[in-house]
Amino acid sequence: MHQLEFYYDFGSPTSYLAYKRLLQLQENYDLEIIYRPMLLGGVFKATGNMSPVMIPAKGAYMTQHDMPRFIKRYGVAFAPNPFFPINTLMLMRGAIAANELDCGEAYRATIFDAMWAKSLNMGEVEIAADTIDGAGLDAKALFDLMQQDHIKSKLKDNTEEAIKRGVFGAPTMFMGDEMYFGQDRMDFIEDALK
Repeated sequence: MHQLEFYYDFGSPTSYLAYKRLLQLQENYDLEIIYRPMLLGGVFKATGNMSPVMIPAKGAYMTQHDMPRFIKRYGVAFAPNPFFPINTLMLMRGAIAANELDCGEAYRATIFDAMWAKSLNMGEVEIAADTIDGAGLDAKALFDLMQQDHIKSKLKDNTEEAIKRGVFGAPTMFMGDEMYFGQDRMDFIEDALK
């Protein structure tokens, strides 16, 4: 069994694409994905990095050319989110809480699809709660747990651990000591799985 650690933030469209591709790879290979929610804003602040869309030429290339190629290659639904960038602090704490409530898989699928297939403003508490409840999850239980200090600390610890390991953006994946940055490195991950 191969293990892959996946550092991600729901606010990253490339994290969404990597997530979808990892699920596809998991269908074909003996792969365990260990999800590591982190706060991308904290990583950017600590490393001096920034979102590619903050650089006009790079952002235009990424959104108009590069991402559409991968969306087509992976065969996944995608819709640009007009509310981007969205503050994902609540959502990322929710990922930690969902793991604790044994609904992490359903929560990840719900939030990623809401952000990047349905273009919802998941930074709005009411929209997020309705979306979570609509997926058959318990939004109240998740929101209550998100406010607990140990959940907040776990997200902070994950983010600090990511920075210590050399993470500078999302998505970042590790197989053993080998680090892979970006959803456009999935071919290398598949080679390693073979």
